[in-house]
Amino acid sequence: MALIPVEPGQLATVVTSLSLYERPRPRPLPPSPLRLERWAAPSPARYRALFARVGGPWLWFSRLVLDDAGLTAIVGDPLVEVHAAVDRAGVEVGMVELDFRGGVACTLAYFGLVPELAGRGIGGWMMAETLARAWRPGVARVDVNTCTLDHPAALGFYRRHGFVATGRTIETFADPRIAGILPRDAAPQVPLLDQSGSRAARAAT
Repeated sequence: MALIPVEPGQLATVVTSLSLYERPRPRPLPPSPLRLERWAAPSPARYRALFARVGGPWLWFSRLVLDDAGLTAIVGDPLVEVHAAVDRAGVEVGMVELDFRGGVACTLAYFGLVPELAGRGIGGWMMAETLARAWRPGVARVDVNTCTLDHPAALGFYRRHGFVATGRTIETFADPRIAGILPRDAAPQVPLLDQSGSRAARAAT
């Protein structure tokens, strides 16, 4: 067993791929103060604002580096559905993105709530609403990926909802906080190790 070093300025995460092969049995939806609202072809600015609010604490950044044309090509595709979880005041506090471009497989591309709502049982409601939309005629399975940078409960959450792990990979990428894609104080639970920080740490020892 060997440790593989990760260069300063880079991040590494273990990605687990999961699939759900059976449509959940109908049951009453859990109560929730939110509603799931479909966004038809959202503007890039509106999409990025919600994406950053929900995903910034977990270092989601892939959609933030796309230009307007690239982002619109995805979220404006008729086979991609973006839904916002909206509270009673009309504030967007969560997002779901379903990608039906895979034919028989629906990909749950993004699923998340703002951190303030974690642990309140709302995720179960949102997953039930999500799967009701994902399972449509012609869909044989729902796929999702989660990684070790996500909320610590994410993997167990998906498994409790019937998803089965199908694979595991390691992904490395440049820390988006260093490039200014996300604020430097985003995701404080993940240490930011850039070249200047590593030199300062060595000088202090």
